[in-house]
Amino acid sequence: MIDQFNMPNIKLLKEMGYEVHVACNFIEGNTCSDEQITILKNNLLELNVQFEQIDFKRNVMKLADNIKAYRQVHKLAKDNNYKFIHCHSPIGGVIGRLVGKATKTKVIYTAHGFHFHKGAPLKNWLIYYPIERWLARYTDVLITINKEDYARAKNEFKAKKVEYIPGVGIDLKKFDIVEVNRYMKRSELGLPKEAFVVLSVGELNKNKNQEVVIRAIAKINNPKIHYVICGQGQLDGYLRNLSKELGIENQVHLLGFRKDIPEICKSSDLFVFPSHREGLGIAALEAMACGLPIITSNVQGIVDYSIDGETGYICKPTDVDCFSKHIKSLYNDADKRSEMALNNIVAVKTFEINGVINKISNIYKSIGV
Repeated sequence: MIDQFNMPNIKLLKEMGYEVHVACNFIEGNTCSDEQITILKNNLLELNVQFEQIDFKRNVMKLADNIKAYRQVHKLAKDNNYKFIHCHSPIGGVIGRLVGKATKTKVIYTAHGFHFHKGAPLKNWLIYYPIERWLARYTDVLITINKEDYARAKNEFKAKKVEYIPGVGIDLKKFDIVEVNRYMKRSELGLPKEAFVVLSVGELNKNKNQEVVIRAIAKINNPKIHYVICGQGQLDGYLRNLSKELGIENQVHLLGFRKDIPEICKSSDLFVFPSHREGLGIAALEAMACGLPIITSNVQGIVDYSIDGETGYICKPTDVDCFSKHIKSLYNDADKRSEMALNNIVAVKTFEINGVINKISNIYKSIGV
């Protein structure tokens, strides 16, 4: 969360003259490689940002561990007399706001996608909705990053202020300057030069739902279609075994954690984003910035930018036939891919980072006075 989403906020706060402390779990529960964690710590040190290990657990049911994390954060807040706390993630949002209430510290909470949304499992509504609604009253600014969450928070929660910001921002210049030799990059990745490359980026877990794409490609039965997955996670072995069972192990390439996502995007033909839940989905927006058509699920934040027939196509997360149909159709229609690519390069400008930073700057100014 810190590495992928919050470094721009940290730099902004430093520019505004704040001393900034980062409190997160560097040891477990994250998707960064050990190398990337070391780089993150070094980047924080260069910014003169103090960081603390907090034993947050991602599982909401691990109460004893998260009570320990609460005590750790409470001690930090008491010792440092913070001007405000900006918290992220469901567990971080719970602990940060409870600490804010206990220490009378103002709190900003960025909800990176509520776990309860249209089509979400009933258990998500039963567990997460009451918690978020209760804690909203202890939230000075509740930031939502998609329109569905914003409407619900605005109408149903009692936060002092509810704001909508379109994600964490995309640095479009980072993608504009990337030049890559597609064929050399494909060779480096072990892909045939003539392959039609379908790409997904994200943690290997049930929510990211890479399984539906593997099944869709198996259904097409075209050996020229290759599926590249960038990311690491607990389903690595399962996805490899599934590919073997379906007879397409030579077409599925699990690359693990990568630092060259823009180059891989620009060496691909299509981006597929089949998540069951997304606050917004930075990976798909980055693919759009690289000029890729996208096939996505029809959920939550994704529908803020994924428009059926314009940016690509949308499917229900579990609809193998739908993903299969649209992957096949775009494989056969280069003109349609080019049209959608141009649409996406224009559409993604709405999520450009400078606009997002301006909005978050105004929030920091309003709460820091």
